[in-house]
Amino acid sequence: MFEIQAESMFSAAHHLLNYEGKCEHQHGHNWKVVVAVRGEKLDKSNILVDFKALKRELNRVLDLIDHKDLNELEYFGGESPSSEMIAKFIFDEMAKTFDCMCFSAVWETPTSCAKYYRTEK
Repeated sequence: MFEIQAESMFSAAHHLLNYEGKCEHQHGHNWKVVVAVRGEKLDKSNILVDFKALKRELNRVLDLIDHKDLNELEYFGGESPSSEMIAKFIFDEMAKTFDCMCFSAVWETPTSCAKYYRTEK
């Protein structure tokens, strides 16, 4: 099994709903994002997915949320745009292009990460 990853960053504001504490108030993060694709078959160049294509798609997806108030985005539909849900959003968007998506990981701080994994089909 092969796996490749790409990393990027975005900045955005959000606040958590149904939460008591500082994060219930509007605040922002500079999120680090890692996405991974996984598969057993390589192409004729022995490449699973071209890094350029993976990075280009990741940056396209992050442009949808970069410098936005995540609570205002239709995708979250009035739900808390937690790191977990942001990871799911990124995964869902990336999976539209790459059916071999493995996971997306979102760090809201250098020590706090949420991941969303592909479930079995």
